[in-house]
Amino acid sequence: MHKFSFSQNIDYLKDEVQQSFVKKRRPMKAFVYTSFRERATFVSHGNTARLAKEGDDPACICGTITSDERLHENAYYSYSKIIKKLIEVDPARAMVAIGDMMRKKITMPTHLMYDGEDPNIFEHFAVVAQRISVYTADYYADILEFFIRRWKLVKREGLTAEGASAQDFFCGLAPRIIRLQERADERARKMGPQPAKFSWMFNKEVAL
Repeated sequence: MHKFSFSQNIDYLKDEVQQSFVKKRRPMKAFVYTSFRERATFVSHGNTARLAKEGDDPACICGTITSDERLHENAYYSYSKIIKKLIEVDPARAMVAIGDMMRKKITMPTHLMYDGEDPNIFEHFAVVAQRISVYTADYYADILEFFIRRWKLVKREGLTAEGASAQDFFCGLAPRIIRLQERADERARKMGPQPAKFSWMFNKEVAL
């Protein structure tokens, strides 16, 4: 990251993330987002640690981060419990909030990453993460199914028409995501490897 200093990047992410993920989220949606985010980061950091197991230092670092993320998930478990309670108290509005968040997609703050050079760096990063199984569409689908079970959404009753529509959308989302990823993988195979460079790897070219 030669053109952007560390502090500039932190300021950039902090300002953008603050606007995108705090100010624009209503409380109920924030609980949904946080529950999903902590589960997803725990999965991705754990997979990174497993990939780094051949080098003691990287594996140790990633393992520490994974343990920290598990603590975060346990701490934020209360948010998941809040969503579960909200579904019991006001199933229609809670279901609409969950459906609305998933229609907009749960996007991690890293989608705002920028190295001062590549405007598509997050897309390139995401492709690598998918290819090496750090975080894949399958994991995304698994997390959806996890919360469907935890919040007991499949047979939830007492919903308005809008709530029932959100229920159908959310409960049917996991297989849809897998199908979309399969199509994307097929398109990528037809196109062949596409080169991309990462500045933090001294602009080493990687085939995506």
